[in-house]
Parts: sequence; structure tokens; C-alpha cells
Amino acid sequence: EVQLVESGGGLVQAGGSLRLSCVASGFTFDDYTIGWFRQAPGKEREGVGCISSRGGSTYFAEPAKGRFTISSDNAKNTVYLQMNSLKPEDTAVYYCAADPNNLGRLWNRMYDYWGQGTQVTVSS
Repeated sequence: EVQLVESGGGLVQAGGSLRLSCVASGFTFDDYTIGWFRQAPGKEREGVGCISSRGGSTYFAEPAKGRFTISSDNAKNTVYLQMNSLKPEDTAVYYCAADPNNLGRLWNRMYDYWGQGTQVTVSS
């Protein structure tokens, strides 16, 4: 059974940092893109960034560029989202997801497997 479990969310002040983790089971990262998405109350889910197993390349949506990084530890089947310089508008539930097509992009419909999400709240 494929499973993704996020952790690391919490409450942080603006300007602070958080590192989210996504642990996968039931498959290995070798042929997948792992993406991070977020959904704020009353808003649609949006892509944050992703990492492809093809060379470990990363791709970020504009709001995350320069502030967020993604890394993976294949031995632990874990992907990390490091978020720095957090802003109140980053407040959302953050989800990780797996794209078996390994496209290295943030197209929602390409992601077949999703975690349950972890809440990130940034206070001003």
C-alpha cells in the first residue's frame, strides 16, 4: 500500500523557518516526482515545489522561489521542504504527493498519491 505521511508543521512567527518531512512507504522514490502543495482556507490547492528522481532536479512555484528548498534522502524514503523567511500568507495545510510519471512539475492531476497534510501557521 502506497502511503505518504507529512510532519513538521506548526506555529512560527513571520521571518522564521520550518522543515517539513514527507515519508513514503509502499514505493521508492526512484521513479517518482515528489511534490509539495498547500491549501489555505477558502483557496484552491496550489503547488509549492517538487523534486524529481531524474537527477534530483527541483522546480518551484513563484511564491516559493528563493525562500524554500527541497531535498531528498532516498535511503530514508523521505523528502524535505525547508521553508525560510516565512510570511503569514504561507499559512496553509501542506501536502506531499507522488507523481509516478516523474514529470518534475506541479500539475495536480499527475499526482496519484497524497498525504494527509500538516498545518503550517505563520503569525505576524
